[in-house]
Amino acid sequence: MGKNSSLLDALPTAQGTLHVVMLGLDSAGKTTALYRLKFDQYLNTVPTIGFNCEKVKGTLGKSKGVNFLVWDVGGQEKLRPLWKSYTRCTDGIIFVLDSVDVERMEEAKMELIRTAKSPDNTGVPILVLANKQDLPGAKEPRELEKLLGLHELVSSPHGSRDAHAWHVQPACAITGEGLHEGLEALYEMILKRRKLAKLQKKRVR
Repeated sequence: MGKNSSLLDALPTAQGTLHVVMLGLDSAGKTTALYRLKFDQYLNTVPTIGFNCEKVKGTLGKSKGVNFLVWDVGGQEKLRPLWKSYTRCTDGIIFVLDSVDVERMEEAKMELIRTAKSPDNTGVPILVLANKQDLPGAKEPRELEKLLGLHELVSSPHGSRDAHAWHVQPACAITGEGLHEGLEALYEMILKRRKLAKLQKKRVR
């Protein structure tokens, strides 16, 4: 591998394992989503102190058969400063959101934007899992895009390389609805980012 080869090129598209970090406020449903993806069944979970880590396989579209190593990191306030160490060099970020909890939406937005704007996470694709869509009062994806200020992440002073690709996926972690669709959308964004990186490298040469 030459000196110019980046990590992005070193990982073959269809093989290798993609590293994904699952973040979000406490009680958003991260661990429930992780174990539903892993075992395809609902497991009763307790608040995460530290992290859970599981290998998950994509089942839909281009992501079918692709391995994702998913780090589910505790979302309690005292644990959030640790998020930085997990997102370094990650391929994608899954931000799990409680779509019903309007009172904490501003707090969720603050944490999401802070994570996205961290220099370590420049351009990393973000999948927002709009969880708890089965409950009355759950906000729709379009409304959540506004509430979370996701459009701010697209415009970037340094051009397209720093801008984040993002996707809001309605989901229900308990039934598993929308989870694999979300994983597929994240995979597509990761592929797109790699293609761009390759093109830019060619231009530099």
